[in-house]
Amino acid sequence: MRLGAFLKDAFGRSKPDRQAVQQVKDWTRAALRAPDDTAFAVNEIVCADPGCPGIETVILVMEPGAKTRAYKVPKPLDEVTEQDIGQALES
Repeated sequence: MRLGAFLKDAFGRSKPDRQAVQQVKDWTRAALRAPDDTAFAVNEIVCADPGCPGIETVILVMEPGAKTRAYKVPKPLDEVTEQDIGQALES
């Protein structure tokens, strides 16, 4: 059994698609007009809190010399749209 298949079976979720992660990073960079040295991390997490949507996408924006900012989109990574990014950045 491949490790990815094991992890999906063990935890019920597979690793997010690399292209989807890169697309969210690109949309976020463009929306923020972020400089090249700004780093981004995009993760899909499961929130067990009753007030959470269940699965959400968290985008971390790490600019040199600035505090890391986190933005949340209340849906799975593969469902995030460019419009969702704009809404997350406004809130």
